[in-house]
Amino acid sequence: MSKGKYVAQGAHASIGAYESASQDVIDSWESEGQKKIALGVDGRENLESLVREAQTRDLPTHLVHDAGETELAPGTMTALAIGPGPQTDIDAITGDLETL
Repeated sequence: MSKGKYVAQGAHASIGAYESASQDVIDSWESEGQKKIALGVDGRENLESLVREAQTRDLPTHLVHDAGETELAPGTMTALAIGPGPQTDIDAITGDLETL
């Protein structure tokens, strides 16, 4: 994916996860500076595993599947947002991933 595509897909994921969070979680996240970190993951299986782990912790998630109108085939998984939520829960899932 191009850099611009990465940014757009991350934005889609962030908005989707934000919209699925409870208002008290959103309020807490907003009061703490709205932290966001972009991490890399290898492969579809690893991405799906992160979704399952986040869901078992009741964290908001949003997995983006591309519409296929520009660079990628329709349905390609491109980005996942986890949170907002407790940093310790998110770190337990993503702590071994490297930043992009």
